[in-house]
Amino acid sequence: MNTTSLQRKVANAAVPVAFGVGFVLLWEFLVRWRDIKQFILPRPSMIWKEAVNNAGFLRSAATVSGTNALVGLVCGILIGCAVAMIANRFKILAELVTPLSAAISAIPIVVIVSILNNMFRIGSEVPRRLMVTIVVFFVVFINVARGLRQSNATQMELMRSYAASPSQVMKKVRFPNAMPFLFTAIKIAAPLAVTTAFVSEYFGGTQDGLGQKIPAAMANSKDPLGWAYVGAACVLGLGFFIAANVLEYVAVPWQRSRNSG
Repeated sequence: MNTTSLQRKVANAAVPVAFGVGFVLLWEFLVRWRDIKQFILPRPSMIWKEAVNNAGFLRSAATVSGTNALVGLVCGILIGCAVAMIANRFKILAELVTPLSAAISAIPIVVIVSILNNMFRIGSEVPRRLMVTIVVFFVVFINVARGLRQSNATQMELMRSYAASPSQVMKKVRFPNAMPFLFTAIKIAAPLAVTTAFVSEYFGGTQDGLGQKIPAAMANSKDPLGWAYVGAACVLGLGFFIAANVLEYVAVPWQRSRNSG
C-alpha cells in the first residue's frame, strides 16, 4: 500500500513537471522559428540568462514581496480564524461580517491600496501588508465559518450530554472539524497573498519589490529581465502554495490518512 501510494504521488508530481518542461521547450522553439522580437516575447533561454546574471537583484526583490505577503498572510489567517470563532458564538456578528466581506471584495485592489497609501508615510510597507491581510482575512473567514457550522451532529450531542461549555465545544469539536476548511483557505490564500502584495507594490511605496521591478525593467527595454522578475514572482507564489500543503500535511494527520484511503 505504501509503495503504491508513493508511486501515485510521484506520478502526480511528474505530470505537471513534464508539462512545464514541454511548455518551455515549445516556447523556445516557436520564438526561434517565428523570429519573434524580444520586446514582444523573449526566449526562455534569454530570460534564464538574465535571471542568472541578476540573481542577487531577483532575490532582493522577491524577499521584499515575500515578506509583505507572509506578514499579511499570517495576520489575515489569525484575524480570520478569530472572527470566525466569535461569529460562530454570536450570530449577529456573522450577519454583519458576511455581507461586508462581499462588499469589500468587490472593490478593486488599486482603490483600497491608494487609500491606504495616503494613510501612511511614503515608503512604508504597511499599506501593502494591510491589503494582503484584508484579502486573506475574507478567504479564511468564509471557509472557517463554514467549517465551524458543519460539525458532526453525533459529537455535538455527546458534548451536550456532558454539559460542555461553548468554549469546550469549540476546542474539542468545532475547530478540529474546521481544520480541513482552514487549510483549504490557506492553500487558496497563500498564492493570492503573493499576487496581492505584487499588485499592491505597483501602486506606490518603495521601489524594491517585484511589483515595481517588472515595469521598471520593461520601461528600460530590458524585457528578458522583466520576464525574469515575473518568473521570480511565479516561483514565490509556488513556494507559498507548497508551504501551505506541507503545513497541512503536518498539522492535519487525520485528513492525510483519509485522503490516502
